[in-house]
Amino acid sequence: MADLADVEAALAGIAANAVYPSGTAAPSVLGVDCKIYRGWPLSPVLDADLAQGMAHVSVSATETPAKITTRYPRIWQALSPASGSLAVSVSGVSASFSGSCSTGLLAGVLVDGQSYAYAVQANDNAQTVASNLAALLRQGGWIVNYAGSMISVPQAARFVARVVAGAGALQEIRRQIQEIRVAMWCPSPALRDALAPVLDAALMADEFVALADGSSARIKFANTLSSDNGGNAALYRRDLVYALEYPTTLAQQDPAMLFGTMAATVNTVVLGTYQS
Repeated sequence: MADLADVEAALAGIAANAVYPSGTAAPSVLGVDCKIYRGWPLSPVLDADLAQGMAHVSVSATETPAKITTRYPRIWQALSPASGSLAVSVSGVSASFSGSCSTGLLAGVLVDGQSYAYAVQANDNAQTVASNLAALLRQGGWIVNYAGSMISVPQAARFVARVVAGAGALQEIRRQIQEIRVAMWCPSPALRDALAPVLDAALMADEFVALADGSSARIKFANTLSSDNGGNAALYRRDLVYALEYPTTLAQQDPAMLFGTMAATVNTVVLGTYQS
């Protein structure tokens, strides 16, 4: 079912696609490096990166409590099948993505028993799918080699990559609105002013954001504010705040299974001798 983490991950993915439309192996649209992630930045890392001219974009929920907006009957809704042709081929500890993208597709990798999944957005391509999965792997602590639409994890003992299409049905059991902050941390006001419209245009391009469970969140602009000073004189920050209305759902069956485990039990017969 959709969770706050799924909403944050989807927005981080849209932001990454906007800044790196050809994937993170290619230069950003701003000509500088930019780290995009869920959560709040670590001060020592942020300070070091700002000093080198790098920007950060963090995605996290605001302190405003979620508002319950449940209003729809609890009925099962069939999910529309995805129509994209996105595919992945695996060689050793490397995966290469190809084809077209559409919402409803789910791409993922399994590394030594740990799974990482990305809900494909309508504006994705093979390069941005690989880029977002590489970012998820790095957040999980893995060293990742990435180029174009190919990713590899040299340390992996077991490596699997798959793309699946959504199917099944969902029942909405709750609906809520949560404010999400997309914060830009920049080393100059010029970079901040250039980055903000890129992110805002991408995040507001569609009324709905696809989530990993096959549902979607409605996005609306809520607020924005800038900060030129603070504890770090080299920090120029701007927040874009959006209200995301998303459902909590039950799945009659998973939209698609990327990875699973199976335990097999073998019945054995012990043969002995019979004595009368």
